[in-house]
Amino acid sequence: MMLSRFVLAVALAVVVAFGGTTTYMYLSSKQTHVAAAPQKPTAATPRARATTLPGALYLTQSGAIYRLTAGRFHQITPEAGWSMPSLTPDGGYLVAVKYGQYWSDVYTLSLFGTPLRQITFNQARSGMLDPSLNHWIFYPRVAADGVTLWMTYDGLKCDGCYDVSPAIYSMPYGGTIRQARAWTDGGYYSGGDQQPIPTAGGAIYTKYDFGDKYDANAEHHISAMLWFTNRAGSTGRELTSPSEDCRTPSLSPAGDQVAMVCTYGKQVSYLTIASWNGSSLGPRKNVLTSMLVAQPTWAPDGSGIAFLAPGVAAGPFQLWFLPREAYTPRPPSPPPTPTPGGPHNGPLPTPTAAPAIPPVQPIQLTTNNGFDATSPMAWLG
Repeated sequence: MMLSRFVLAVALAVVVAFGGTTTYMYLSSKQTHVAAAPQKPTAATPRARATTLPGALYLTQSGAIYRLTAGRFHQITPEAGWSMPSLTPDGGYLVAVKYGQYWSDVYTLSLFGTPLRQITFNQARSGMLDPSLNHWIFYPRVAADGVTLWMTYDGLKCDGCYDVSPAIYSMPYGGTIRQARAWTDGGYYSGGDQQPIPTAGGAIYTKYDFGDKYDANAEHHISAMLWFTNRAGSTGRELTSPSEDCRTPSLSPAGDQVAMVCTYGKQVSYLTIASWNGSSLGPRKNVLTSMLVAQPTWAPDGSGIAFLAPGVAAGPFQLWFLPREAYTPRPPSPPPTPTPGGPHNGPLPTPTAAPAIPPVQPIQLTTNNGFDATSPMAWLG
């Protein structure tokens, strides 16, 4: 009897151990990987049948710049505070921001990430004794003339002050920050003016300010608006309303369309497109309305738009691509072929309806990379 009880106890222990282990393994297999740490883009090979984007796309993760070409990522800088890459008009160099402890600077780099020239020197000689003497610079872009550098810069603040009012600045690309001049006033404790996109005769940028300053019906909270300025020191012109809450403009290769992100006061970020005639925007077209879209970037060959968005709810931002067929009207169907044999006197047959064309969906290119959604991408054709 004692032996039977001993055997039963051993059997129960085995069942409990095995059952607990297998239950844990089963439950583990059902867990989400949303909280998993993002992988480096170079850690995994591209998925089978993955879409290969044309040219070379530059984007950032964890302070490093990556280059995506022929379907594979290459890390071209160390994780050392690099962000916001853009291309010179000739496509020969990168211009990017490098963050310091309480400042940031602009550099020219080769297309393979080698720093060639430090353009600004925003760390004050006093170092950390007075951080207010340091300066911040963001979103550098070289204009089509190849000699003008546009950027967001906090040059309007006074020494010893901590009121960082980012404004739109320009300076000679081959010059120094002392030659920079402010095009906008940057607002006051509102987020300021960000991300200039050079155009013919000026720049489109994002203004963050209290909406009721521009629309009496708007609420008293910070809204994003696209603005255009064509003269340094001018007031500029509002392109989108506070209620649209639009930001991060991107100009198409032909210069006749602007892609942007608009929220309309909701908890989503629409991918929105509008025509651009050099001074104003046309009617808005919301292309994607169910995603948290960030940093839309046109393909140089016009084949589509790359953007960043989470792959799953509350997940890190992944790379996506939207083919141009999703936002470009399809050509009309060709007319029916006439019946051979001359005129038809009898009743005409009922034409067969053409099958419905399914909508074009965005293509997710990465699954667990966690790219920097505040850093624009640069696309070299």
